[in-house]
Amino acid sequence: MKPNGEFCHSLLDLTYSDGLLDKNMTRPVSLSSLKVTKHHIPAYGSFPNTSLQHHPLLIYHGCFPSSVTASSVEAHLTSTGVVAPAWRFPMYRQHHYHSTTHEVLVVTSGAARLCFGGGGNPGKVEQQVDQGDVMVVPAGVAHAMIEDHGGFQMVGSYPVGGEQWDMCTGEEGEKGEAWKRIQKLRWFDRDPVYGDQGPTISA
Repeated sequence: MKPNGEFCHSLLDLTYSDGLLDKNMTRPVSLSSLKVTKHHIPAYGSFPNTSLQHHPLLIYHGCFPSSVTASSVEAHLTSTGVVAPAWRFPMYRQHHYHSTTHEVLVVTSGAARLCFGGGGNPGKVEQQVDQGDVMVVPAGVAHAMIEDHGGFQMVGSYPVGGEQWDMCTGEEGEKGEAWKRIQKLRWFDRDPVYGDQGPTISA
């Protein structure tokens, strides 16, 4: 995720007409051909991971074609209307999580190896992600970049109408209010990529 106030790029700076959205939009693969992996990650130290809400980390592998661009992803997500694109950036190497919102990440260029769950967590997930992959990261799930394989870039998005994301780094003092916020968060009732259908709804 990109730090508050330091967006590399924001949709607030863009104005899309209906025609431009249609022109720039990249369609995801069909649901019938989509490969999805789901990961439940145990709490580790002060990283709650999926232990509070019990919604898994979801990875949509090859969801968008290799022709995908950041602009076309932003156009598609904006059209679907579930999440609002907020930034273009790789990912911090510091393990961190969000307590105020879930997060949707789409790889728009390059590849990287990411860690979910905290670096020392025996139940962590280390995953290489590539252009076109989508990650639905529940609030509380720690994440960090381990290695950039070259040109890695993502579009980060958050639920429409939701709270501004925060930055939690696994400090002991976060277990109180931050964990309570996570427990109260509402899950998606529509899929961020596919709308009225999709793996996130039933996760």
